[in-house]
Amino acid sequence: MADSKAKAKKAKKPNAFVRIWSYLRACWGEIKKITWTNPKVATKSFIVVLVVILVSGLFIFGLDRLLYFLLDLVMKTSGS
Repeated sequence: MADSKAKAKKAKKPNAFVRIWSYLRACWGEIKKITWTNPKVATKSFIVVLVVILVSGLFIFGLDRLLYFLLDLVMKTSGS
């Protein structure tokens, strides 16, 4: 009885290479569904990201300098 269950279980499971091949075919099918952007759109998006990073960096830098200036003003005033 146990031998027949083991044989039935082994018969249901496909070979490892068959499972890998099936997985790779499924992956390739999913890759085919992806819509890739053209280089012109990718370049425009890249430039927009760079500009946003630059502007936000300059804003944070300016805010940091302003806060340090105000802190320095308060510290010098309280010491006198």
